[in-house]
Amino acid sequence: MTQGERRIAARRTVLGAAGATVLGASAALAAGTGAAQAADARAAATGRGPGRGYRSLPVPTVIAHRGASGYRPEHTLGSYRLALDLGAHVIEQDLVPTKDGHLVCRHENDITGTTDVADHPEFASRKTTKTVDGTSFTGWFTEDFTLAELKTLRAKERIPGTRQENTLYDGRWTIPTFEEVLRWAEDEGRRRGREIWLHVETKHPTYFRSLGLGLEERLAKLLRRYGRHRANSPVFLQSFEPSSIQRLARLVDSPGVVLLSGATSRPWDFVQAGDPRTVADLVTPEGLRWIASYAKGIGPTLDLVIPKDASGRLGDPTTLVRDAHAEGLILHPYTHRNENAFLPVDFRRGTDPAAYGDSFGALKRYLDTGIDGIFSDNPDTALLGAADLTGRD
Repeated sequence: MTQGERRIAARRTVLGAAGATVLGASAALAAGTGAAQAADARAAATGRGPGRGYRSLPVPTVIAHRGASGYRPEHTLGSYRLALDLGAHVIEQDLVPTKDGHLVCRHENDITGTTDVADHPEFASRKTTKTVDGTSFTGWFTEDFTLAELKTLRAKERIPGTRQENTLYDGRWTIPTFEEVLRWAEDEGRRRGREIWLHVETKHPTYFRSLGLGLEERLAKLLRRYGRHRANSPVFLQSFEPSSIQRLARLVDSPGVVLLSGATSRPWDFVQAGDPRTVADLVTPEGLRWIASYAKGIGPTLDLVIPKDASGRLGDPTTLVRDAHAEGLILHPYTHRNENAFLPVDFRRGTDPAAYGDSFGALKRYLDTGIDGIFSDNPDTALLGAADLTGRD
């Protein structure tokens, strides 16, 4: 039994309904209304219906980072499904394109570390060196493969040294397309009787647009096809490039989230456009007001919420939560993980970087700031931390 399976706790509530037969035209009208309401509920469960909007989500919202990636190879249907079984409120997908224009779920277009592509001699000549957003990478890239070719590959654990148990599942799943995930979410919504929320990121949008593989139009087309293009649809659209969220806002009404990296960094679209602003500028009240003009939230790195000192220990919270809320923005920071290697120094336990530290202690510090949600590789842990905060179990 894996760590993830030991933590699975099923919490299901079965709702029942009773009806009565009343004669006359008013009864027929009531029956018609009830049928329409039932149809609306079924449509909402698949994500195609009107939905209840992001303000209906529990707070703090637990977002399964690339699925339950602490327990399964990331961005696989197995990882997404386990995240739902563990109780995650929202499941994240990162999107990159294939050579023939399909959107697939990978954290990066470099698939060297997340697939078995290196074991395929027929693709040996595809290995190359590319510069993506100013950084050089050598490996295999999704934009050099057709979807049919990518489907011959199998997913594997990205950090096997840290998550050795996850390697048990190497080779079990293929790379999912985003359309497959949308269909999967519809099926899961019907089966579970609730909306399946997705948190969808456009990866390197400026880079891909330069290759003639613009992400936003392709994404918007799929969202419209599957009824997730409305303001209250169960989906967030996120990107580290503000212009990608602005472009999506012109195409669909789904809520947008601007991701924010380190304070001194600059979004790549800013670099390309000659915009001198840094993330530090974007987290000022003025910068947040600008973001709020086209987005509903921000996804800052946790260090922007509570910085670490020179020793790697947590310091005092910044004013980011208060300032973002003042502009009507929600905050979904990233990323909570259980392993010592990813925790602040003051919450590590022992010397093994792959061992679990005091994850609940770190979660309490972050959740106490008033953030609206958190990305986690270990959604079961994050849910228990959220329950500690709210008193719900």
